[in-house]
Amino acid sequence: MITPGTLLPRFSTNACVSTKEGEEFRTVNSDDFDGEWAVIYSYPKDFTFVCPTEIVEFDRNLGEFEKRRAVLMGGSTDNEYSHLAWRKAEPDLRDLAHPLLFISPAMVMDWGILHPEEGVALRATLIVDPEGFVRFASSNDLSVGRNVAEIVRVLDALQTGGLTACNWLPGEANL
Repeated sequence: MITPGTLLPRFSTNACVSTKEGEEFRTVNSDDFDGEWAVIYSYPKDFTFVCPTEIVEFDRNLGEFEKRRAVLMGGSTDNEYSHLAWRKAEPDLRDLAHPLLFISPAMVMDWGILHPEEGVALRATLIVDPEGFVRFASSNDLSVGRNVAEIVRVLDALQTGGLTACNWLPGEANL
């Protein structure tokens, strides 16, 4: 898996950004967030059970990421058309305000997030700094959802620019 301290490989991919006819898709690339923080999460597949709980929770926290000047995007190895079909079929996903990327085979390999047996993207999270360096990388078993509040906390810690202790919370002093 890609590790902290590594430059995120440049990418360009299609994304589902809306369910409105004529506005469903756009190209998203790494240039879109040059100079900004980015939180990129991957999930295994559309039309599954754990994944929508995470996607909805990330979207509920979109304002928290925006307050921290961080771009949020998610996606899987399913393409943008599958993302659109799932969003139309799943009421909780219809009005997402962040893009769902087609995480292409090249991206999965470049990021090292391919599940070795299932052939799908790991349930992974990357936090990328404004210079394009991965500062946080984690992955969970396919069966376990992640904690979005913890990802926000880690983003806060990284943005302090200093050393933060175990269980550090925003507002606490750095070491």
